[in-house]
Amino acid sequence: MNKCRTILFLLLLLSSVKYAAGQTNYTVAPDLLTIDAKSISFEKVKPGDTIFFSPGNYDHLLIKNFQGAPGNPIVIMNAGGAVIIDTDNYYGISIQNCQYLRFTGTGDPNQAYGFQIKRVANGAGMGIGYLSSDIEIDHIAIENTFIAGIYAKTDPDCTLASVRGTFTQYNTIIHDNYISNTGNEGLYVGSSEYSGQMVQCGTQTVLLLPSLLDGVKIYNNTIKYSGWDGIQVSSASKNCQIYDNTILFDSQTGTLNQMSGILIGGGTKCDCYNNFISNGKGDGIDCLGLGGTRIFNNIILNAGLSFIPSDKTQMKHGVYVGDNSFQNDSAFYIQFNDIINPKSDGIRFSSIKSKNSLIASNVIINPGNFDYYQNGNTSFKGIDSYVMIQNSLSEVTLQNNYMARNANSAGFASSNMQSPEDFKLLAISPLIDHAEVDKYINFDFSGSPRPIGLESDIGAFEYNILLPVTSETEILDDGIRLLQNPAHEFLIFSIPQIADNTIYLDIYDLTGKKISQLKTQYYSSENTTIQASILNISPGIYIYTIRAGEFANSGKFIKK
Repeated sequence: MNKCRTILFLLLLLSSVKYAAGQTNYTVAPDLLTIDAKSISFEKVKPGDTIFFSPGNYDHLLIKNFQGAPGNPIVIMNAGGAVIIDTDNYYGISIQNCQYLRFTGTGDPNQAYGFQIKRVANGAGMGIGYLSSDIEIDHIAIENTFIAGIYAKTDPDCTLASVRGTFTQYNTIIHDNYISNTGNEGLYVGSSEYSGQMVQCGTQTVLLLPSLLDGVKIYNNTIKYSGWDGIQVSSASKNCQIYDNTILFDSQTGTLNQMSGILIGGGTKCDCYNNFISNGKGDGIDCLGLGGTRIFNNIILNAGLSFIPSDKTQMKHGVYVGDNSFQNDSAFYIQFNDIINPKSDGIRFSSIKSKNSLIASNVIINPGNFDYYQNGNTSFKGIDSYVMIQNSLSEVTLQNNYMARNANSAGFASSNMQSPEDFKLLAISPLIDHAEVDKYINFDFSGSPRPIGLESDIGAFEYNILLPVTSETEILDDGIRLLQNPAHEFLIFSIPQIADNTIYLDIYDLTGKKISQLKTQYYSSENTTIQASILNISPGIYIYTIRAGEFANSGKFIKK
């Protein structure tokens, strides 16, 4: 549930995939750009089958009409190398009219991202549409797109096949991808026209309501230098989660009303947590949805600080909440976030329709509007810049928030304030045990239980007296443990007893370039450890994969 904690995923390697009886595997060469289940070549593809793409350079890919089954999707993956796309087309990869499909780049242990879209001159990196549903996208790298990195929506049209009540987009899962330098959004999921859009149908202009999304999970993605919002999710009315994402330098084009690290758009009810949002030009998180949304355990650093810094009237906030599509009498919950150096307000709460909303246990440091309100020609005081409640009719409770002009008194582990690790707590921190326990939020940014002491700690991290703040211990699935030593010299893994005594450890940078590879064997009948030096790795965020027998894990770590 966090960036430094691992996400278990099965590495579907060509040399080691296990197939059930009756499954069939297909291989696609670079000269075949349209993969259609209605064609002779693929008409026999059935649920559970796998389509492998040979490594090489492709102009673009069109995947259409494939129908898997619940719990038994059709899998599309690379095999034995990377699939590279560099195109003047209006998309890099398009998925059309597919259901129960997993598109994954885990087909080669030497590639963190088995599908690599290097450039799309006239459109989006990847599109999921034309009535597609139950789609999982993972381990794809997308760079240099004219518009968005990934579109995942079906707009309504005059056939009425995709309007609300006729079609629902279920189970959109997008994880472990790398997206950089997009003209518009990094991820654009669901229609932003929740209240309807005018469509010309014959001689009439008709208002059509777009379909809703039920089941959205967007996690563990890295998104850098998006032109507009880093992640935008709209019309996702049920079962939506946005978590464990790293979003850096969002909103680079400075396009008004398209500027945030994460936009929870119209018609959306979503839990948004454990995201690291840093140095964007937009708001950290915009919440314009239905209500019932929880925003917690996020770290929002320097939101909007670089957007026209000389103009205080061009405001950007850590978190903004509005009533654009609100359901009456619902509530917003903004808790346990670290909001550091926003250009304007820490939290700007503009909802008057919500009831019993809660802003609690947040750390808000140095909002830029403090002096503007205190000394300028406004009706506000400096203290209002921490949590700006614009209308006295707003029904919201403020509780146990820590507010300060600078971070020196907060007791953070480091004064650098550049990476999530810097916001762990020292033993002297006044944040410790000063937030009330919330039974719903029972973990922190690092996945540690909340609370650890008598009460929860204010902000994104719980102080854990059992661990030095400069080290981390992550309990992975299958009993594997990751230990990063205090000097940040080694990654150390504790491995349980397994039948196969060969261990493979690979380290990649965020672009998917392999930095280090280790193959080792051990012979202990009990838990043992292996270690990989990271002394020669530059400071930054990295990805690792570790395979031991049938166990496979992937995650991120931070080198200071």
